[in-house]
Amino acid sequence: MALWDRLKESASTMQTQLMAKKNDLRSGAFRDASMAMCALVAAADGTVDPSERQRVAQLIATNEVLQNFPADDLRRRFEENIGKLTADFAFGRVSVLQEIAKAKKKPAEARAVVQIGIVIGGADGDFDKDERAVVREACYALDLPPHEFDL
Repeated sequence: MALWDRLKESASTMQTQLMAKKNDLRSGAFRDASMAMCALVAAADGTVDPSERQRVAQLIATNEVLQNFPADDLRRRFEENIGKLTADFAFGRVSVLQEIAKAKKKPAEARAVVQIGIVIGGADGDFDKDERAVVREACYALDLPPHEFDL
């Protein structure tokens, strides 16, 4: 199987798993950690171009699991995290990873945050090394083994 096909299959599997847990993923910690993860993946290479920002915002708005929360609230939280990362990537990354770590108290939510990172990273068909690296970092922040997610 080609890498592209495996990537699409993995992102699809992650989305299916997320949907199965949708009703359990309603906490503020999950919401905040998810938006931090989306921003981290969008800025994985240290920059966020407007088209990438728009693409991730669109994915957030249309992701069924995230529809447990008001879209305007999600957008605001995503933009706040993007702002931190674009102002000073190294310092912003620390702040965003702290936000992600808030989900580690509930293992199901922590795993779901990682899965959202993989879905967002793989949405364009290229889950590149920078995106994989930041999702791996998030695994450590959440006390989850990266190999559990093939990272």
